[in-house]
Amino acid sequence: MTARATEKNLEQDLESLGRAVLFSNADAIVTADKDGIIRFWNPAAARIFGFTSAQAVGQSLDIIIPERLRKRHWDGYARVMAGAKSRYGDGDLLAVPAIKADGTQISIEFTIIPLQDASGALNGFAAIMRDVTARFEQMRALKRKLADAAKAT
Repeated sequence: MTARATEKNLEQDLESLGRAVLFSNADAIVTADKDGIIRFWNPAAARIFGFTSAQAVGQSLDIIIPERLRKRHWDGYARVMAGAKSRYGDGDLLAVPAIKADGTQISIEFTIIPLQDASGALNGFAAIMRDVTARFEQMRALKRKLADAAKAT
């Protein structure tokens, strides 16, 4: 196989992988532009948050951010879009509450990926998210049991 054919196969493999990951039903993948407007919403995001892609794309990230956390979120978002370094852009895992279409609060873990235009300017973010509500609730229950056991001794 020639180098050119190998390169073409690699490009096709990467394109196929990209489609498989982006349109997976496993982890939510959401992108937002510099103004925090949702530009991509995959099937897992629909499953986790309860909004279809058609309902979410074009909306503010506020549709999944609890109201009490919005100011903090937008202050940080604006700082990073203005050029400040994000504390979370190096693959760090964040754990935060989020809200679903029906208003239910859930716990999510996610990483963010800065998105840049052709000139290298930051123009938004992608987030890869997972619903960890069940694990969070189990940990909370275990902590309560430990606290209760410590009080009893």
